[in-house]
Parts: sequence; structure tokens; C-alpha cells
Amino acid sequence: MALRRASPGGGFLTGGTFGLAFFLPHLWWANEAVGQPGGWLALSVLEAAAVGGFGVAWVVVSRSSYLRGRSAAQVAAAAVLWVAVEQLRSRVPFGGFPWGLLAFSQTDAPLLRLASLGGAPLVSAAVVVVGGLLANAVVLVRDGGVRSVATGRVLVAAVAVVVGSGAIPLGVTPEAGTLTVGAVQGNVPAPGADASTQARRVAGNHVSGTRDLLRDVGPGGLDVVLWPESSSDIDPRTDRALGEAVDAVARAAGVPILLGTQRFEPPVRYNDYVVWLPGVGVTDTYTKQHPVPFGEYVPYRSLFRRLSPDIDRVSTDMVAGTRIGLVEVPISRLGRPVPITVAICFEVAYDRLIRESVVAGGELIVIPTNNASFGLTQESTQQLAMSRFRAVEHGRAVVQISTVGVSGMIAPDGSLLERTGLFTAEQMVAALPLRTSLTLAGRLGRWPGALIDSAAVVLLVGAQVDALRRRQAGRVATGGRGPGPSPVV
Repeated sequence: MALRRASPGGGFLTGGTFGLAFFLPHLWWANEAVGQPGGWLALSVLEAAAVGGFGVAWVVVSRSSYLRGRSAAQVAAAAVLWVAVEQLRSRVPFGGFPWGLLAFSQTDAPLLRLASLGGAPLVSAAVVVVGGLLANAVVLVRDGGVRSVATGRVLVAAVAVVVGSGAIPLGVTPEAGTLTVGAVQGNVPAPGADASTQARRVAGNHVSGTRDLLRDVGPGGLDVVLWPESSSDIDPRTDRALGEAVDAVARAAGVPILLGTQRFEPPVRYNDYVVWLPGVGVTDTYTKQHPVPFGEYVPYRSLFRRLSPDIDRVSTDMVAGTRIGLVEVPISRLGRPVPITVAICFEVAYDRLIRESVVAGGELIVIPTNNASFGLTQESTQQLAMSRFRAVEHGRAVVQISTVGVSGMIAPDGSLLERTGLFTAEQMVAALPLRTSLTLAGRLGRWPGALIDSAAVVLLVGAQVDALRRRQAGRVATGGRGPGPSPVV
């Protein structure tokens, strides 16, 4: 509505202002993590600029003669352009940053069920469609059409989208048995110790938390134990004392432990999530594919060092893994290895990373994460919303397990079975369904997003062709003296 009579420049200003009003508070955790506002402001401005780009695109497209007077087509065009911009900022720069997608806002709303059909692109588009329909209703009411047939039709259409989405069935029953999962949130000690001492204490917290868990569930009560990312940043594969501590608690549990650790191969490092079998050690490893720029590695370090010396706080760059996020976990009770999808921390936001491993056979999704750097902000709950979204998108149970919280056990319909607090030492246990069927979203893969991107290109090119045609017609009508007055949008 704010863009109804804007120019392209005004569209960028309006969209960018909205973007800042949204992203500055939404990404406040970036300031908490870095300790100074430069990174938070730069990230927020970059994401807000993408919303400004939507403002420009919408102003240009809305002037097209084929949209004028066609409210339904306008709503569809707005949805296409918004989602295309979301997908663009999810890819660039440096691999993109898909935080704050409209789709992730719907985890407690009926539109969430659309995720099983078309993933984030479809859910985001549906949010825009409902908003656009309601905006049209407001315009009709403002213009005196409170009781008009058109107002009623618009409101019925908005309600139909929401109610229809809520009626979509979701598969939640086990298809390959169940897995009794224990998850340990060990918490971190008070800051102040050196990195090595701190890492040993964190690992010790997770060993102690696992023993507490075993006392609660009793012998034979678990199939697998999950620890978070960075639960043992000193690598138990190379540190004898830590390896013995992990193996001892794995033997006590009698089941595999999945844990996060760091692998250093100077001059670089890797973020690994490993499967540790009691008495055997590591049998499978997933290495994070999408390290966080400026958080886990610094692109163009020499350039950005001139802007801020703080970038050298990331002293050893993390390198991306090349394997998809799938590990095989031997489960004695089932008599077979269970393939588990793994996405580490921020990777939960990236559609492709999770989809490709689910399609490859993942029967359960695990999101190990370390939120200790983000303090008492909403970063971990934003991640939890994304984890709930992925559950519905792929019809899989999901476990988000954090060093400090918020952690959660999630059913395939996105409902929370258990949830921990923030900066607490807690454990969770749940019998989760293992599922093998693929949702329509999983089968379609990138196609919904690709179709929306193509439609956005068609809209923008069509708008330019239409503008050129109208300018030529104006010159003919005025005998070549100019285009005449601009049309009212």
C-alpha cells in the first residue's frame, strides 16, 4: 500500500526503510556475538537493501498496462517478486543469508502445512498473497465498498487460502520404526577461562549430562544420544584423555553418541559432527558444508582487514566439507544402520542442504548448534522456528540440540514435543518416528523456486517492453514532441 504511488527511487527508500525496521531488531544477536555494532549494522543494511530492491521491482512492474485494474494479477505479481528477492538474498553474497524469510514466520499458523507441497517459496508466496488480498480489502473499504461484492470476494479468498492450507494432511506415523533419542544440552561454564580449559569444561558438562540422562531413563532405554555442535571442540579423535571420557560414557549408555567437534589441519579447520560407537570410536563424519562468512571464515581477508581489524578474531579459517549431510548410525534394537540427516547450526536455514540429504535417505533430521555466543537474544528461537519448518517440509522428526539452548524435539507436523530453556543444563528424551517417504516439496526440489524466479524475470522484462511500447505510442500521438503526461498508477 505504501508503494501505490511511489517512483522507483521512492520504492527503494520505502522498501529499505521497512527492511531496516525489520532486520535491525531481528538480527540483534549479531551485535551480541561480535561485541560491537559494525557487523550487525552491515548485515542489517545489506538485507534491508534487498527489500529496497523489491520496492523498485514492484514499482516498475505495477506500472505495466497488463496489471492495471487487475487486482488478482497484482497480488500474484507481488508474491512472485517478493519470493524472488528472498531467494536472491538467500544465495548472494558469500552463499547468501536466508534469515527472516516470511515462510519461517508461519510455524504456529495454518500456512505452515504448505511447506510439505512447495517448501519455503510456496509458504512465503502464500503469506504475500494473504497480505495482498487484505490490502485490497482495505482499499475497497476506504473507497466506500464496505458492503460491496468485491470486498466480500477478496476476504473470502484470503480466508480460503488460510483454511485450505490448514486442511492439508501431514504424514506423522512411523514408516521405518521409531528411535528413542536422548539429547544432552550441557551448558557452558562462566566466561573467563582460556579456550582450551573452556572447551574441556564444555565437553565435561556433556559427559555429566549424559550420565544424568542415563540415571533418568535406566539401562536399555535409549537408541542413540545426541550432543550439540562444539560439545567437544577439543577433538576426542586425537586427544586421548577426552576420547577415553567420551568412550566411557558411550559404553555406559551402550549406544552411539553423535557429537560436534573441531578438526584442525593447519592452516585451516573443519566443523565436524561424528558418530562415536562405544568401544570402537568414530565410524562416520559429516563436515559442515556452509561455514558462516565473517563468523567462521573471512573472505577477502586482506581487504576487510583494512575496514576493521576485528575480523582477525577469526584467526583460523573454517573450510567447507564436500559430503552431503547424511551419517549412518548403527542401531542395535533395529538391527540396521539408520541414515540421519545432519545440518549444523546456520545450515538449517538453507533449503538445499537439508533437502538433498533427506532425498538421499535421511529418516530423521538433527540440527546440532552452538548458541553460546548469542547471549539472551532470540537467535536460538529463530533457529528453532526453522527446524520446525523443516520438519513439515520433509515430513521428518527433527531434533535441534544446542550447547546452551534453546533445544527442542519436534514431530513431523512441526509441533514441539519438548523444549529446553536458555543457558541451562537439561536433557530431553523422546521416541521419534523414522520416516522414508518424500513429501511433494522433497520430490520437486528446486522447481518451485526456479519457476518463481523465471516468473519474476518475465514480469520485469514484460514491464520494460510495455514501458517502451507506451513511450513509442506517446511519441506517435504527440507527433514526436514527447511522451505526454505520465499515466496515473
